[in-house]
Amino acid sequence: MTNTAQDRPELQEAIEEFVAAGFAGIQLRVHDDQGEWVGSAGVRKLGETVRPATDGRFWAGSVAKTFTATLVLQLVAEERLQLDAPVANHLPDLDLDKRITARMLLQHTSGLFNYTGEYYPDGTVMPGIPAAGKEWVDTRLHTYQPQELVQLALSKPARFEPGADWSYSNTNYTLAALLIERVTGESYGEQMQQRILRPLGLRDTALAGNITDLPEPHAHGYYRYQDADQWKVVDVSRQNLSMLLAAGGMISTTRDLHTFFAALNGGNLLPAPLLTEMRKPQGPIDYGLGLFVQDLGPDCGTIYHHNGGAPGGYGALMYSTPDGRKTLTAGLTTGDAPVDPAEVFPTALDTLVRRVFCGAH
Repeated sequence: MTNTAQDRPELQEAIEEFVAAGFAGIQLRVHDDQGEWVGSAGVRKLGETVRPATDGRFWAGSVAKTFTATLVLQLVAEERLQLDAPVANHLPDLDLDKRITARMLLQHTSGLFNYTGEYYPDGTVMPGIPAAGKEWVDTRLHTYQPQELVQLALSKPARFEPGADWSYSNTNYTLAALLIERVTGESYGEQMQQRILRPLGLRDTALAGNITDLPEPHAHGYYRYQDADQWKVVDVSRQNLSMLLAAGGMISTTRDLHTFFAALNGGNLLPAPLLTEMRKPQGPIDYGLGLFVQDLGPDCGTIYHHNGGAPGGYGALMYSTPDGRKTLTAGLTTGDAPVDPAEVFPTALDTLVRRVFCGAH
């Protein structure tokens, strides 16, 4: 049974906060002991009054990392790959540091340069491929090959010695795609279809390729950027996320994200020992193997999640309890408001997450 906004006004109120904070629109799906609730707020397209569809497609970004990590761990379960053996054993042609393991790729401890650009603690930036600003807007339909992205990363200095620290890098997951392909002899996309998308019936999810058009229905996402001394806003519903193969090149829906994350946390995709490995937190923000571990406190307990965002216009949320029985999945779009979503997002997100997982009103 699907509940309505009238049944769960606290959830509708929580998503309205995202719109008040400057987002164009949001669609939310919650599964819990009260059943399924779906709702949306804001607009499907600037200048219109229609709300986003609750079954709409969106660019889901780094949520893809959890799918990729799951696939790698399935190969570990089949003993086709070892979690702590050198990745260079399978990819000798890349001249990788022989200390880098599959575990390091999945938990972002390899030290490899992030090919979408590195931001250092002292404020310096080392650019990679265009992933922000006017340069990204102008090149957002460009198709990248994973090999060229990895080679770019390997041509730059490593951020640290393998295993010595933690730093989020898309390179790790694009390299994981090449590892999957070498071990299986099939493409990343074919393996994803065979192992996860088809068995779970995720018909509205795409995880590979150079698609540029979101299937209908979808909300429009916008990107605000500076062009010389002018601020401009452009509709970026059309973009090409081949720049993030296995790291964020993903289209999905809230229903498909729920189905996947409930299955994963419910123990249906990995043997229990490997799910336990996946959930061991590392680094300053408690990242496991393709997911974040968050302790909400004594009244709420632990949740697992991975959110995502396209370079511009779109975001995604994916949260679950350890047993997979309570989930929160959402798709968001940014509009033309002169705000940095990263600044207003955390407060609205915390309110929503606590309403779902703590029963807080």
